[in-house]
Amino acid sequence: MLHYGRIWLASVRYSIVRTMMFRGDFIVWSLVELFWMSVNLLLISVIYRHTDSVAGWNKYEMMLLVGTSMLIQRFLMGFFWSSIFEMGRNVRSGNFDFFLAQPGNIMFMATTRKLDPDGLANSIIAIGIVVYAANQLGLQPGVLDVTLYALMVFCGLVIHYSILVMSISLVFWLTSAHGVEGTYFTLTEFSRLPREAFKGLVSQVMFVWLLPVVVVSNAPARTLLDRFEFSWKWTLGPFLFAAAWFALAVFVFQRGLRRYTSASS
Repeated sequence: MLHYGRIWLASVRYSIVRTMMFRGDFIVWSLVELFWMSVNLLLISVIYRHTDSVAGWNKYEMMLLVGTSMLIQRFLMGFFWSSIFEMGRNVRSGNFDFFLAQPGNIMFMATTRKLDPDGLANSIIAIGIVVYAANQLGLQPGVLDVTLYALMVFCGLVIHYSILVMSISLVFWLTSAHGVEGTYFTLTEFSRLPREAFKGLVSQVMFVWLLPVVVVSNAPARTLLDRFEFSWKWTLGPFLFAAAWFALAVFVFQRGLRRYTSASS
C-alpha cells in the first residue's frame, strides 16, 4: 500500500504542477462547474416556491440530497474522470502499452494517473451546501453519523468509479466508447431525486437495484436526516453495492485486457 501511495502522490504532484502551468484553464473550468452547481440549487428554489414538498422531502432536505450527489460527483471528477476517459482513447490508439510497463496494477495505474484540482475545489462548495442544509434543518449529527455519512459517500464514489471503468472497458471489444460520458451524466441526474419519487416497479428495479444511482446519494443523506425506513438495508446496501460493482469492474477490465492488442502488434 505504501508503494501505491507513493505512486499516487507522484501523480498528484504532476497534476498540480501541470494545472498551475495553465491557471486560466483551472479558473475557467472551476467557474463552469460552479455555475452548473448554482443552476441546480436555483432549480430547487424555483420548484419549492410552488410547493412545500416533493415526494415527502422539504426544500432543505432536498438541498442536502442534491449537495450529497454533487459531492460524490465532484470527487469522481477530481480523482478519476480524466484518467478513465483517457484510458479509452489510449486503448484505441495503442498508447495503453505505456501502462503495461508501469510498476503496479494496470487498472490502478490507468485510472489514477491524473487529478483534476478544479473538480476537487468545487467539492468544498458541495460540502458547504450539505452543512448549510443540515443547519437549516436543525440537524445535530454525532461523530458516528458523520463517520457513517463519509463512509457511504466513499461507497458512492466506488460505485460510480466501477460503473465508469466497466463502461470504458468495453473499448477492448468495441472500436469506440463514444456516448459513455453523455449516458453517465443522464443516469446521474436520477441521483438527485428522492427514492420515494420512484413509484413503478420498473423504475425501482432499474435505478435502485440494477444501477444504484439513487442509493449512492439517498443513503448518505438519510444517515443525516435519520429517515431510515429499514435502517439495516440502507446501512448495508451501499457497502454491498460498492463491493459487487467493484468486483464486476475488475472482472470486466481483466477480461478486456486479455483482448488488448498492443501498438507493436
